[in-house]
Amino acid sequence: MLYLKLAWRNIWRNKRRTAITLASIFFAVILSSLMMSMKEGTYDNMIKTTAGDFTGFLQVHSKDYWDEKTIDYSFEPDDSLLNILKQFSDNDIFLPRLESFALSATREMTKGAMVIGIDPELERQYSQLDQRLSSGEYFNNEDRSILIGNGLADYLELKPNDTLILLGQGFQGVSAAGKYPVKGIVKFGSPELSKQLVFLPLNEAQRLFGAENLINNLVIKTETASRGVALAQVLKSEISEEYEIMHWKELFPELVDMIKTDRVEGYVFMFILYMVISFGIFGTMLMMMAERRHEFGVLIAVGMKRVKLALVVFIEVFIISVFGSIIGIIGAFPVSYYFVIFPIRYGEEVAKMAEEYGMEPVLYASMDPAIFIQQAVVIAIVAIIIGIYPFVKLLGTKAIDEMNS
Repeated sequence: MLYLKLAWRNIWRNKRRTAITLASIFFAVILSSLMMSMKEGTYDNMIKTTAGDFTGFLQVHSKDYWDEKTIDYSFEPDDSLLNILKQFSDNDIFLPRLESFALSATREMTKGAMVIGIDPELERQYSQLDQRLSSGEYFNNEDRSILIGNGLADYLELKPNDTLILLGQGFQGVSAAGKYPVKGIVKFGSPELSKQLVFLPLNEAQRLFGAENLINNLVIKTETASRGVALAQVLKSEISEEYEIMHWKELFPELVDMIKTDRVEGYVFMFILYMVISFGIFGTMLMMMAERRHEFGVLIAVGMKRVKLALVVFIEVFIISVFGSIIGIIGAFPVSYYFVIFPIRYGEEVAKMAEEYGMEPVLYASMDPAIFIQQAVVIAIVAIIIGIYPFVKLLGTKAIDEMNS
């Protein structure tokens, strides 16, 4: 306790020196936290726009559907399946969909499209599809009209009230053909989704594809991606083998691999940043040692043991490191929150490159507390490790040399 009191008093004897050391640790925590916050925020946004916004973090299909992706693997959800799902996912929402591919055509242009039959009311309530309308109106269960992605609308040069023809193959080989007015145009965060989606009311999609009362995808809307993964592990052992449960990591393995690769690159940049930060903190330690040489020499000359003196100085470094990390966390929160409210948008060339990879050209920040705590702990450990230098240095200090400095 005595050493702690001495260290605390020594810290505030020279407020300017302490302030400089605290500032170096404070800004180090902010910089490292901001960098990791931006990276994790970008990953979260990629997962949200690619999976969470529409495809969901968890899906139920007929067995082998995902490998073939054909409408012939459709099913009629029975009570036993729904009861099991409801038993383990009380607060989650089930969205029935019928999905297939078709050729979308206007008088002059054609393009392959993913046609999705949805329950308009459920999607409005739980996916907020109606809020994604950039023009036109939302449809209802009785409509025989479509909503299309804005990327597809731009390619086919369509606007609300124009007509789109859909040609494809329905359930068990029946012919699927229909002509529909465009009721609205929707915009997704993922440019890739916007370039291929066509929405029909579920009833009309079942009629078009000759799949009465059938669906081939039951989306389970969970609040978070991690919740979807955890729920999938539970349900896989509960539902019948004729169905398969897939979470977002299984639905989008390319996205998972891309995030893993980018994280490795991020660790390299973080290591470089930590090195820069370490030299900055080490510089303030050297300054502190140089300014206090005479003080150290006098203390040793009057009988203070070098080990005790080194221990007091190490405790000083420990207190400053922990305190600087704490205020760094406090400072990092508002900085990162600013970029949550005002995300950074890429320049035109970089934005085009991002869209080619199916990503929204926006850089978001994450407010996950674990990010800030982790960075504060890392910086504190770095500062404490650097604090070993003055500890070792003082063990070999000669009083006469320090007093004559």
